[in-house]
Amino acid sequence: MNKLYIGNVSAEASEEDLESLFKQWTIPHSGPFLVKTGYAFVDCPDEKTAMRAIDVLSGKVELHGKVLEVEHSVPKRQRSCKLQIRNIPPHIQWEVSANRLLTASRVWHRRPAQLGSHLAASGVTFAMEKMNGSMMDNNALKVSYIPDETATPEGSLSGGRRTFNSRGPPRAGSPGLGARPKVQSDIPLRMLVPTQFVGAIIGKEGATIRNITKQTHSKIDIHRKENAGAAEKPITIHSTPEGCSNACKTIMEIMQKEAVDTKFTEEIPLKILAHNNFVGRLIGKEGRNLKKIEQDTGTKITISPLQDLTLYNPERTITLKGSIEACSSAEQEVMKKIRESYESDMAAMNLQSNLIPGLNLNALGLFPSGTPGMGPSMSSVPPPGALGGCSFGVSHSLRCQGQPESETVHLFIPALAVGAIIGKQGQHIKQLSHFAGASIKIAPAEGMDAKQRMVIIVGPPEAQFKAQCRIFGKLKEENFFGPKEEVKLEAHIKVPSFAAGRVIGKGGKTVNELQNLTCAEVVVPRDQTPDENDQVIVKISGHFFACQLAQRKIQEILAQVRRQQQPKPASEPQPPVPRRK
Repeated sequence: MNKLYIGNVSAEASEEDLESLFKQWTIPHSGPFLVKTGYAFVDCPDEKTAMRAIDVLSGKVELHGKVLEVEHSVPKRQRSCKLQIRNIPPHIQWEVSANRLLTASRVWHRRPAQLGSHLAASGVTFAMEKMNGSMMDNNALKVSYIPDETATPEGSLSGGRRTFNSRGPPRAGSPGLGARPKVQSDIPLRMLVPTQFVGAIIGKEGATIRNITKQTHSKIDIHRKENAGAAEKPITIHSTPEGCSNACKTIMEIMQKEAVDTKFTEEIPLKILAHNNFVGRLIGKEGRNLKKIEQDTGTKITISPLQDLTLYNPERTITLKGSIEACSSAEQEVMKKIRESYESDMAAMNLQSNLIPGLNLNALGLFPSGTPGMGPSMSSVPPPGALGGCSFGVSHSLRCQGQPESETVHLFIPALAVGAIIGKQGQHIKQLSHFAGASIKIAPAEGMDAKQRMVIIVGPPEAQFKAQCRIFGKLKEENFFGPKEEVKLEAHIKVPSFAAGRVIGKGGKTVNELQNLTCAEVVVPRDQTPDENDQVIVKISGHFFACQLAQRKIQEILAQVRRQQQPKPASEPQPPVPRRK
């Protein structure tokens, strides 16, 4: 059986109320409800039923005016001193959310450390009870234990009590645990609605929005406090793809009815928000994907220009015009493409990120953070030192020893792509430079017929990673490479001439190993004349992760060479030992 924990239970709720609720949602249970003050427990017949109860009820269903929180029950012995905090508003910066969460649990932090692990665990319990369900900018925080997998299981199978692993994992997202099959989409549906219709969507005392969430089995956040005074407000819908589409269609119908009632004569298009990372693939080469969706659904689709993007708003607005039925069909196709792009990116991340030690793509802000697909991602990058003080990189000289050294990389891009990288009036390259924390300049063309241009990137390893990733992505989005063609670029880094032999290795052994490991082509041209700084060029060609790994490995070799070149501190002269007479 699978035991469930039901939190935020009203004091008025009884065992009969919970039984009636489970019956209403056709969720079977294999034992009686154990109702305590503020929470309850119940056993489900199998793992599938338990997961369905969590998906259907948690955060979506009210009982006596309180929204229930449903989780897998975690035995006390397997509760760690770590908490998982979800549903933090996506626009809140890392420093702000951390400070506010610490303030929310200030009593826990006042507990003396010398009292030991028992009080630490009770402090975590206190913090969880205090923060769970508390509001942060109109978002109800969800707090749960991160189970301690190394703890001794409570009871055994022979003793009749099931262990944690036999009951199934906790809710998806708990670090280090096997994820259960996902029903809810990783990408929520984000839409913009005219501010004057927000009241109609919410309804009197929230009745309309509650009805929508119940009918579509979705969680809907209306960000009323964002962009005070703006003509439009964002709405985020979390559910299955079908649930998101049904909720979106219902909202469109409500807006249309309200427009008729208020004699609002302007057309009300459907506006979808999507992270810029995915828009290029939605459009397709020469706009083919978008044209096909328009033809298949009978809608007119436009996308906001790149110039509207800012450092703190990486989302673009996709506007769909047509009938409600047509817009609903187009929304399904648009979100299908966006979800495919997201899954493709995540697969590439999971495949490659383990190759680069210390790599944390979420911390680098390369993909949507918080809830996937919901910007802004750029503003959520933790400040320097927030990740334990360690910087991105593999060499010991870059780890936890002050600021990492700045590096210079020359990245070669198609000459026709220069305009896309610079952007209108230089806005894109300025934003990119600010986001990455690097100096980014485009060198003059070497001739009238030059097919490539050199981008000079100066900055520490983390800045190099972020800047180069954006450039690779930009070339893909702007269709300088085909839909099935991988973006491969050439990068040059300079190394001291005396270290070139170490990069090559005896008989080319090191450079061959580099190529086998990274899948990049690494070449140290022979018979180079060192420049005025006694440096020679190493050429690296390949896709983004291959180039990055090769750069990091070469920098690691150079760090070893520099350490070996450092003079050893002279030992102090020892006083002469007197001879025995």
